[in-house]
Amino acid sequence: MNETENTGDEHPELASTVTRQGSNSSAVRRFNERRLLTWLRRLGEASKAELARNLNLTQNTVGQIVLELADQGLISSLGRRMGQRGQPATLLRLEAGGAYSIGIKLGRRSVDALLVDLTGAVLKHRRYECLFPEPAEAIALALRGVGEVRRAVPKDRRDRLVGVGLAMPFNIGTWRSGQPGSELRPDVQSVKGADGPGGRDAADALSWLGYDLAAQLQPLLDLPLLVESEGAAVAIAELFHGHGRRLDDFACIYINSSIGGGAVLDGEYRRGVTGKAGDIGLIPVPRSSLAANRPARGLPTTLQDRASGSSLIRHLQANGISIGGAVELHAVMRDHPDLVENWLQDCADALVMPMLSMAMVLDVHAIILDGNLPRALIAALLERLEPMLQAATPPSRKPAALLHGTSGDRAAGLGAALLPLHDRHGQTGLASVAAA
Repeated sequence: MNETENTGDEHPELASTVTRQGSNSSAVRRFNERRLLTWLRRLGEASKAELARNLNLTQNTVGQIVLELADQGLISSLGRRMGQRGQPATLLRLEAGGAYSIGIKLGRRSVDALLVDLTGAVLKHRRYECLFPEPAEAIALALRGVGEVRRAVPKDRRDRLVGVGLAMPFNIGTWRSGQPGSELRPDVQSVKGADGPGGRDAADALSWLGYDLAAQLQPLLDLPLLVESEGAAVAIAELFHGHGRRLDDFACIYINSSIGGGAVLDGEYRRGVTGKAGDIGLIPVPRSSLAANRPARGLPTTLQDRASGSSLIRHLQANGISIGGAVELHAVMRDHPDLVENWLQDCADALVMPMLSMAMVLDVHAIILDGNLPRALIAALLERLEPMLQAATPPSRKPAALLHGTSGDRAAGLGAALLPLHDRHGQTGLASVAAA
């Protein structure tokens, strides 16, 4: 049976960079089921005819796949849409209760737990504040989060909870000491010996060195565990729940205490050999114009030294502003706009060339910028970066579009929650990232 050609007339913006040809053979039926679920996620709702065109399959083949997925409780009928000619088309959508998954995001100042359904909608979110948690604390809070959010799954559907995703920073052991071999950063020194919940001596960070959190956490769970970096999790959140619904190729940059990133190509996020694809934080950049963000003599300046939440806090503290974290930045933006403007310009100067390099090497449609900083601050940074990126792009190349991310401070946790769904029902599986 010949496959119909995908013209992409009704959804040209979703036409894949590379068309993957499906098949009727049983060996790839599961692959085509994943593809159909992926397109329903992106389109929101679609008829069998629309799915057939986008999947490059016949309507008969799509009809068989639809029946299989409906029997599995993964898709449902939304009703009929009247067309211009012929019989009204039956619209299909993902069945929200067809699957559930949990995400855990381990951060420098908190641990988050989220429950999502098959559509990616967040059903429950818990955040536990804890400054630089030690391994035992991180595991205890992760287990507490899993236990609390999973109770939101209906009792008759708890067998549809498919797994737990974990998003965490790389090199957790250097949280307090900066990069290996460097001196303590000013903002780290302010934490040393701090009173109150979470206060730790910097030496306690050694407990993270060589510690495999996933290997310790998995035996304590009754669900599969998948692990990714914060940057990759943010890219997955955009792929499932944001700009990835209309873009196949983009890079993400996420600014929190540090800075990270991820890449999506041909509609799939890319891990790289070690899972650090798109992680731009350690790219060398010119020396900062802000004294507080210059590393110790002899050490190179990296992007995270100038373009991160920690770099902003260092700059503010060096100018006599008492600030403990990103939650206080709204007031600082209002009361000290000149200091914030100085950081914005230095941050943009540091970011523009790494962003240009990402855009040219990956050949993406867009670079998406997001973070746990106030959205107005990210918007102001994008406003400065856009003309700078255009000016830096060679005349023979078209500059990548700069877009504001869609998930803000929940992006990494949302991406973590989506990991098990992507593994079970996405276009490709993630067996290589499952915790050992």
